[in-house]
Parts: sequence; structure tokens; C-alpha cells
Amino acid sequence: MPANQPPANQPPTAPIVTRLPSYTKTDQDEILGTGDDPFGVAGTGLTWLPKEDHFGVRLDGRLVAHAGLLRLPVAVGDVATEVMETEVMGVGGVAVAPDVRGRGLARLVLAAALDHARTQGPAHALLFCRPPLVPLYRRLGWHPLDTDVLVEQPGSAPVTMPLRTMVTPLHETAPRISGRVRLYSLPM
Repeated sequence: MPANQPPANQPPTAPIVTRLPSYTKTDQDEILGTGDDPFGVAGTGLTWLPKEDHFGVRLDGRLVAHAGLLRLPVAVGDVATEVMETEVMGVGGVAVAPDVRGRGLARLVLAAALDHARTQGPAHALLFCRPPLVPLYRRLGWHPLDTDVLVEQPGSAPVTMPLRTMVTPLHETAPRISGRVRLYSLPM
């Protein structure tokens, strides 16, 4: 019997999410490979913020899944009614290695990241994704916003986010996000 596998009558060890001390380009390459555009968003021309908190899953010593968090200031609402300035937990860098997809690792790593996000104070988590990923995030409890989201970019006025914006409440009492959203930072 190989040393890495449990005996036939024992189930394999369940993957465990750990908080990572950092997340580098080398870590990202370990998960997604060394392509020029691993997230498929280079065509947007956007500049992105690095995340501050990182969560990952290792299988047999290899990093195979990641999600990052960053607390960010936003304004929500319409000028005609009321604009509320608050904060959200931005989620980004969500990645699962292609050879281990379909095993629930995205759900696992996002759940750990959101558990941590709930301790940080903001009422909502926000992420940006390509349209083909919307069904995945819906299955994981996220909802697409039906409004434009403005984000900061270097040397320009705020721009409309070209990707889909998804949101999930972090607390049962979180109010529904309605109206325009403006992220007072680069996207995450």
C-alpha cells in the first residue's frame, strides 16, 4: 500500500482549509499554472489590489485552492434617495487547481474566508467574476447585483466594473444592497 493513502477500509482525509501567512505569484502558479491570464480578466485592463488575508487548501503538500479577503470602503445607494458609506469584505483570487475541481474545494475555501469575514464587521462580502462563473457562485450562496459598480483606477475617473458583481450577506440582519455601488478603491 502506498504511504500516502489510508487503508482501503478508511476514507481519505478530508481537505482542511488553513490561513496562509502570505500568497505570492508562485503560490498562484502552483494552483493555476504559469499562464499570462489565469483568471481570464486581463482583457478588462483593470488594476487589482492584492488581498490581505489568505485561505488555502493543500493536498499532499501542494496548494490547490485559495481565496483572499480585503476590507474596502464603499458607497451604496442613489443620489436621489440616500447614499450610505460603509465597508465590504472584498473577496478575490478565488482559485482551484484544474485537476482537483469538482471536489467542493471552492465551497470549502470560500466558507473559511467568509467565516473570517464575519468577524471583521462589514455586513456584506463582494466579489467580481466572469459571467460563466455566476452559476458557481450562485450555488455557493452569492447573488448578482443588478446595478453598475464603479471602481477606482489609476489616473482616471472611476470606471464601471465590466465583470459581474456578486454579493453575499455576512450576517442575518444585513440589509439588502440596493442602488448604485461605488468602491472607493481599486477592485480586489
